[in-house]
Amino acid sequence: MKQFTSFFAAIFLAIWSLLGSSGVAQQKESDDKTLSPYFFVKSDNPELDQLPLKSTSAVVNIAGVIADIKVTQVYKNEGKHALEAIYIFPASTRAAVYAMKMIVGERIINAKIKTRDEARQEYEQAKQQGKSASLLEQQRPNVFQMNVANIMPGDEIRVEMSYTELLVPTDKEYELVYPTVVGPRYSNQPTATAPASEHWVQNPYLHQGEAPTYTFGITVNIEAGMPLQKITSPSHKVDIHYTGNTHAAVTLDKSESSGGNRDYILKYRLAGDQIENGLLLSQGDKENFFLLMLQPPKRVALEQIPGREYIFIVDVSGSMFGFPLDISKKLLKDLIGNLRPTDRFNVVLFAGGSTVMSNDSVPATTDNINMAMTIIDQQRGGGGTELLPALNRALKLPRPENFSRTIVIATDGFVTVEEEVFDLIRNNLGNANMFAFGIGTSVNRHIIEGMAHVGMGEPFVIARPEEALAKAEAFRKLIQSPVLTQVKIDFDGFDVYDVEPRTIPDVLADRPVIVFGKWRGRPQGKITLQGISGRELYNTEIDVANVKPQKSNSSLQYLWARHRIMLLSDYNLLRSDDKRIKEVTDLGLAYNLLTTYTSFVAIDSEVRNKDGKTATVNQPLPLPEGVSDYAVGGVGYAASPTAKKTKSARHVSMGEEPAPVAEAMLQDKIATNYNVIQLIVTEVTATGVLTKDGLLRVIQPQMKSLSSCIHALQPGAKIKIKISIDATGTVRIVEIVSNEIKDQSVLQCLIRLAGRWTFDSNPVKKDTVAVITLQAGS
Repeated sequence: MKQFTSFFAAIFLAIWSLLGSSGVAQQKESDDKTLSPYFFVKSDNPELDQLPLKSTSAVVNIAGVIADIKVTQVYKNEGKHALEAIYIFPASTRAAVYAMKMIVGERIINAKIKTRDEARQEYEQAKQQGKSASLLEQQRPNVFQMNVANIMPGDEIRVEMSYTELLVPTDKEYELVYPTVVGPRYSNQPTATAPASEHWVQNPYLHQGEAPTYTFGITVNIEAGMPLQKITSPSHKVDIHYTGNTHAAVTLDKSESSGGNRDYILKYRLAGDQIENGLLLSQGDKENFFLLMLQPPKRVALEQIPGREYIFIVDVSGSMFGFPLDISKKLLKDLIGNLRPTDRFNVVLFAGGSTVMSNDSVPATTDNINMAMTIIDQQRGGGGTELLPALNRALKLPRPENFSRTIVIATDGFVTVEEEVFDLIRNNLGNANMFAFGIGTSVNRHIIEGMAHVGMGEPFVIARPEEALAKAEAFRKLIQSPVLTQVKIDFDGFDVYDVEPRTIPDVLADRPVIVFGKWRGRPQGKITLQGISGRELYNTEIDVANVKPQKSNSSLQYLWARHRIMLLSDYNLLRSDDKRIKEVTDLGLAYNLLTTYTSFVAIDSEVRNKDGKTATVNQPLPLPEGVSDYAVGGVGYAASPTAKKTKSARHVSMGEEPAPVAEAMLQDKIATNYNVIQLIVTEVTATGVLTKDGLLRVIQPQMKSLSSCIHALQPGAKIKIKISIDATGTVRIVEIVSNEIKDQSVLQCLIRLAGRWTFDSNPVKKDTVAVITLQAGS
């Protein structure tokens, strides 16, 4: 029997090798295959250039607080057939991409901004006609996709992309971050039903430690307007050349030509720890734009800071049961336990409803802190997730006079009222500082980050218990000494509109106040900023008439539009709305900006590929430095410990199932190398809408699949898996409760497979948390 099983194992490995032997050939999709990154395997076809991207480089010009970046990608076809290259690459989330052009030989083709569908249609048509073409699409606010079609043998095609972003100093230090590589993204969406906009996730990666297959370069030119000092790069080796005390050129060391596997970071300060301060004006044919950046006052001594009030809003709903709520308790114990005696605080708990610890905030005495800890410790998690009423209730609590109010929300974000929450925060910036802590291994990052955007604050995500104290310390450092509270800005005689932000929250760190918008008429009048610094009134003003509009400030239009698009996109990612989609699309077309709904397309007029046939190559990416092969997969279905890895065998990635033909043989292969272990369900407990029977109907048929993950468990041993299921039947969080498994590859395999289960949706829009106990048989 063992020889018989070994024979089938050998057949499986042969079939598996054939299934994954090509990095560029189109593979037959099975119905249950999900979107997944995979490891690149070089084809044996010598006539096909699989690595068309030869270099990527950037030139960054910084003038004051505005950075203008030109990215150049060079594609070359060293094979014998026409190619289409697809390259996934990142950019800053603040990037406003405003131009693109393609250079083919001596011809320069400037790209045009189109709606996403129009641009894609024009590109595909040009590709079929045999014309060289390039298409730039936004897949995420910080993930872009470049398609270049009809790269002929021997061709070198350059594509240049231009974007701008605002550099905002923190603690008087400026930081430029240039992302270089998109890390692998896990997805459990079936390939067959996933929208085309999500297919970029299926991208090949090199193995850990392998250098990029293309060269990387970046040059930064700084024209600060003030004396420079302390230029450093913590990420790369650089050479710094000063051309005056206010100018510097920073180039990459020659040893860093393969440094495109980690973000490039450059930091600098201005002499005397000054920051760029003042008003920038831009005057256009149709609209005028302004940017106001004012340095706040210096930090004051702790004893001079006025009273502070903290309201902690804690999610104790069903989806927070167990691990997330345990982290929340740890976080709150640290935050509340370290309040000053002169501070006041309150606690609001919410699930299907909400309760408040006290009708008025209480002093942070030992007794009151202990009372809060007791209330929080009693929570076990259960019920729905009604964040909006809880936030409303917190804002309506009586506010102590002359106290700075900060609201801290701890949640996994599994709610369905994101728009209303965003609106409430945005309309109350002058009344409270808002901070969101995302708690859990798979939080709704859109709402956590969105609350930070509209609240002009920082998002905090805690995925592991050991992160709680560090994140709490970072939060404390940020808020411990507000430099300016009760902030107001007045435009006297300066006709402004479409101003962002609408109101200004407390300035909690040593970073400037930034306001931008549009203006009409003549640049005149005064802008006044005032607030409370320590216990004194702070006031500063700018005479607008002394500032002249400059052509060099033309990028202000892009920065304003990008900010507006970011806010609309935060709303729309959470709940799509046709009016918002139209507004984002119109902004992209009006201001020539890349967005989720607008793309750049450049098409050469010359037909160069007569038969129109091309081979499509997905440019393989390096794994980010420090990231292991486990990020791509090869965990649950990796070769046996005794099997040798070959270049022709492709790892199965996270979220990807083996082909149905091979799965039975896979079980034989596992049986050959390990003891056969069958998992059975012994107990299911559930909190929420779904019944035990409804859960078992889905879980029982999955035991064979889960059993394939196990190879080192004693018969009779038990495993507990906790899953959180949202109202649509989608599994949001998977947690291994048992401590009997130490092998991380086994844990990742179990989590990966359980995360794909789909349950019945429920009309009452409530979540379900289930704990499944599994027992190993023989």
